[in-house]
Amino acid sequence: MNHYFATCPRGLEALLAEDLASAGGKDVTIVPGGASCNGNLETGYRINLGSRIATRVLLRTAHGSYRGEAEIYRLAYDVAWSRLFSVDRSIRVYVTAIRSPLKSLEFITLKVKDAVCDRFRADTGRRPSVNTKNPEVRIHLFITAEQATLYLDTSGEPLYMRGHKLAKVGAPLKENLAAGILRLSGWRPGIPLLDPMCGSGTFLLEAAQISLDDAPGLSREPGDFGFEHLKSFDSGLWRTLQRAAAERRREAVALPLFGSDIDRDAVARTRQNLAGAGLEKLVTLETADLLTRSASAPSGVMVANPPYGERLGSEEELAAFYPLLGNALKQRFAGWSCWFLSADTRLPKLIRLQTSRKIPLYNGPLECRLYNIEIVAGGHRRERAP
Repeated sequence: MNHYFATCPRGLEALLAEDLASAGGKDVTIVPGGASCNGNLETGYRINLGSRIATRVLLRTAHGSYRGEAEIYRLAYDVAWSRLFSVDRSIRVYVTAIRSPLKSLEFITLKVKDAVCDRFRADTGRRPSVNTKNPEVRIHLFITAEQATLYLDTSGEPLYMRGHKLAKVGAPLKENLAAGILRLSGWRPGIPLLDPMCGSGTFLLEAAQISLDDAPGLSREPGDFGFEHLKSFDSGLWRTLQRAAAERRREAVALPLFGSDIDRDAVARTRQNLAGAGLEKLVTLETADLLTRSASAPSGVMVANPPYGERLGSEEELAAFYPLLGNALKQRFAGWSCWFLSADTRLPKLIRLQTSRKIPLYNGPLECRLYNIEIVAGGHRRERAP
């Protein structure tokens, strides 16, 4: 039985745990920034193939306590690495620390790399090469104040890199965070969805693929997953899982998915990205200002990642924008459930509408909130006092 640890954006751990359980994971446990489970080889393949929330899926190889660099070197040296992957595979070591007393993570990285290479030399007479840009095997060390854990990365490149974004914007939303927001919003395939600030189209890409039951891992090329470079790789099992996922994919038809942006270039980027994924005919796009555009359907779910803080607009511009946004929602989006991801804590007050939910999330290192505003028709609208 293998022990897996999957990482994800902070705030989405419970959704990741659901993905691990769906993939066959046992004894699922949530920790900040991820979730762990026990499972067989197929479990690891299924998480990598089907999870929209995971960033990486790591396979634990060693765990122990330490006091200094010598114990970490010994922990890494004691792993029979040549049984896990060939000496011909290139490697890279990554180190993450929380409250560790060790002063230099760079030095610890070198110590782990030396231990791996020394063990290979002792067992095979050769040592693997190091590739810091595109390694075939990624080795991760996670250290706390007293404990150290070594992992092999079964994912390779981060799983949010679906391979569909040909045209990007300056502050892109990662695909797994977008997928998590869609799930938190309660949106389901068939419910009208509108992203009125579509940027590069991440919400729309994820929603279209979810609607088609298109497994995110199917878009990767052979050799892109880390587990394909390990000695345990079962190519027959992997092909069987890929084939089953491809057969589940629904026929592509027009969907109630709508996107717009005030920026024509953003709409063009979204269209290009949808086309790159073969989804351009499924989504309705237009150039429009959220403050003046009409609703796309009598009811539905709106998701948006509006400009804030480090992204766009000055504080004064945003302070003027939020009340106008609140008015637009009241006037034209009655019956809609609206969800806004923002790091600007002034949004709930300035938009002058009651927020029914406020969910902490992280967009990379930036602490945000996912605000939910239910726009009720008629006289039941609840407004904040100016």
